Amino acid sequence: MSSLAPDRAPQNPENAKTQITIIEENQWEFAEIWVDPWLSPPHILMLVKEQSGKFSIQNPAENYKSIFTSDTYEESQMWLLEDKYERVTGRFGQPE
Repeated sequence: MSSLAPDRAPQNPENAKTQITIIEENQWEFAEIWVDPWLSPPHILMLVKEQSGKFSIQNPAENYKSIFTSDTYEESQMWLLEDKYERVTGRFGQPE
């Protein structure tokens, strides 16, 4: 069987439900990269707007663990600025 062949449907319906839940939780609209340039090497965090409308700050070094969540962009931005993080220019959007 080719490695490019589509995956077969899961045999266990409970596993299928879990997979769908994980996919739904990972939906996002945009992400920004923020860096603490004073550390060596610099510490990087991501500010992510989820499709639910919530904002989360995630640490890529810890398997994208969410370390802060809020209802507004401004609140998340202030959390990063208080800790002296600087935004890397640009945003990354969900591929269409």
